[in-house]
Amino acid sequence: MKITFLGTSAGAPTRRRNVTSIALQLDQQSKLWLFDCGEGTQHQVLRSPLRLSQLDKIFITHLHGDHLFGLVGLLASRSLQDSIESPVTIYGPQGLSEYIRVSLEISRTRLQYPIHIEITKPGQICDTEMVEVFAAPMSHGITAFGYAVSEKTQPGRFEVERAKELGIPEGPLYGQLKRGETVTLLDGREIDGKSLVGAEKPGRKIVFCGDTTFTPNAIELSRDCDLLIHEATYMHADKPLALRANHSTAIMAAEVALQAGAKMLALTHFSARYEADTAQGLPELLAEAQSVFPNTYLAHDFWTVTVPRREPPTA
Repeated sequence: MKITFLGTSAGAPTRRRNVTSIALQLDQQSKLWLFDCGEGTQHQVLRSPLRLSQLDKIFITHLHGDHLFGLVGLLASRSLQDSIESPVTIYGPQGLSEYIRVSLEISRTRLQYPIHIEITKPGQICDTEMVEVFAAPMSHGITAFGYAVSEKTQPGRFEVERAKELGIPEGPLYGQLKRGETVTLLDGREIDGKSLVGAEKPGRKIVFCGDTTFTPNAIELSRDCDLLIHEATYMHADKPLALRANHSTAIMAAEVALQAGAKMLALTHFSARYEADTAQGLPELLAEAQSVFPNTYLAHDFWTVTVPRREPPTA
């Protein structure tokens, strides 16, 4: 699982940061998922190794413009690329379907591939062979969601060399043994597949908390996650601004990570007032969060984070 931050600014872009969008690449799959799609996201994709031809799903946290205004343009540009016919599924709050439909109709844009729009509701919203996606309401003054991508437990490695040493012929029997089944060989021996399969590989979990002030829902969604991506629009000194706009301070985000038992916290969605050349900059914001949750990092545009696989539990 690899994360690429395509935009890390709040509200409007700055000279250093674009508005919100985050890309997720799943292991062993040539598929790209986006979480939010602020204005200019397609330009950010062009400046990265990512490819729109691999776009499979888009998850919109809420319908504020800095998380949404790049969506229709990105879909339209993807349609101009030759031979792209693979569909895109888009998840988001009520009103997203109307926004996309009206934008496409008024601009007379005809996509050359199908799109499917799913209205996000709390609970499981997506179930694939590799992962499940869950949504939970955030607290932002309008309908807003956080998303958790949970990788399913993977079977352990099948020990091919041991199977060969036991004289088990290659073919369909290997498939049965990989599934942990017991098979009977031609010589009458019974082989328990579980004895030839290593420990299961625990799945990873990445959580995307869209715009929100502190809420217990974010804690529950983020429980035991490998990576929590959480907005940190303001510093503690500007907490009144955060509360007025239903945003989080860095300390609020760190408290979510701490109470959820997250392994790593990545902060994003920063107010332009904290750019590096201001009196109070992002290093101070980071220090506030690290005082609560030490394993905290500041995201920046084009920062890539690879989430390593979890080690199987020891006996």
